Amino acid sequence: MAKGILGRKIGMTQLFSENGELVPVTVIQAEGNVVLQKKTAENDGYEAIQLGFADKKESNAKKPEKGHAEKAETNPKRFIREIRDVNLDNYELGQELSVDVFEAGEAIDVTGTSKGKGFQGNIKRHNQSSGPKTHGSHSKREPGAIGVIDPMRVFKGMKLPGQMGGKTVTIQNLEVVKVDTENNVILVKGNVPGAKKSFVEITSAVKAN
Repeated sequence: MAKGILGRKIGMTQLFSENGELVPVTVIQAEGNVVLQKKTAENDGYEAIQLGFADKKESNAKKPEKGHAEKAETNPKRFIREIRDVNLDNYELGQELSVDVFEAGEAIDVTGTSKGKGFQGNIKRHNQSSGPKTHGSHSKREPGAIGVIDPMRVFKGMKLPGQMGGKTVTIQNLEVVKVDTENNVILVKGNVPGAKKSFVEITSAVKAN
């Protein structure tokens, strides 16, 4: 069965493994996860739990949000996600989850919002090659021909300049290096999507070996 938790990306650091290998890790703080709702196949058509993370200011919370949180006897949350394919018998409404749902060595998937980089050109956005830099070239960082003679149009899906980043990204099969229950922190091997202090969702790896 799947399991998951929500957290905030703190930043990156490094640890030494038992064999002396230097391991880069991402620090994710995951305190105060509350079960806001249990969804059942009878009522909702599927089974899932709804988790909330990080309290929202009362002045920013709307009346339906407050009512929804009151059922779980908690405060309105800023970051809410559903975890599907869980064993509902292991969860109760209003239950607070800790980082100990995972343990060192487990494979996980981490979902977050990638850093927004604004409007970018083809070279940065799609890693295309630059043009000639000498002999009077006027197309050093411009794309080449994007259409062909016969259809007389540009095909859909053509890689063009545009908005880069700010999208939901999932990195799969990351390894949990350490779980610090005292500080409610999970250390994940490698990097995860998003900027510092951004919210992330940690779930069991769907493609774990």
